[in-house]
Amino acid sequence: MAYSFHEWLTASVLMFLLILLPAAVISYFCGCFNGAVIVSKYILRDDVRNHGSGNAGLTNFYRTFGGVLTLIVILCDVFKMILAVWISTRFFISGPDGQYWAGLFCLLGHMFPCMFHFKGGKGILSGGTLAIMIDWRVAVIVWGGFLILTALTRYVSLGSLWAGASYPFISWICFPGNIFIIIISFITGFLVVWKHRENIKRLIKGQENKFSFHHDKK
Repeated sequence: MAYSFHEWLTASVLMFLLILLPAAVISYFCGCFNGAVIVSKYILRDDVRNHGSGNAGLTNFYRTFGGVLTLIVILCDVFKMILAVWISTRFFISGPDGQYWAGLFCLLGHMFPCMFHFKGGKGILSGGTLAIMIDWRVAVIVWGGFLILTALTRYVSLGSLWAGASYPFISWICFPGNIFIIIISFITGFLVVWKHRENIKRLIKGQENKFSFHHDKK
């Protein structure tokens, strides 16, 4: 049965308003629950964004504060992605399409949280959680490269750049022909790489900090 352009347009608008938009909004606000900012600002009373790289992420939090509170930050970044994907796939978009869609907007919330002046983290731990939830092949490529590069060079940013850059290509391989997933994955990967633009500059200049299990002494 053929559909007219008007019918197709009406169906597309309804799908966006009733399915895609609610999933995106819920996922975004899940992402806004930034553990590094919440723990540092409201528990330690010392905003992590005022230290080190100024980034509201796990690495900067650990380098600045260390301690067991780092575990809370990890759990926040992991749990919010799990929650965003679960809600999206349970109530709005099932399967990998829903996972990729929710993942993108959860990362947008993490990177640009509206309640924290749009100054968030870079999305690596949350993104890594998403990779595990999507497909074991995506997880192996993203996490494998991240861990190997970080271990060999001690540059977390280098491993993170691999994760962001490899994500769309392994997604393309795992879900060939799914234009929706391919587009979403390239947008997500680009955002991760773009958030590391200052790290890229420091890597080129040889000024990037190497990871250490000892946090900075204040």
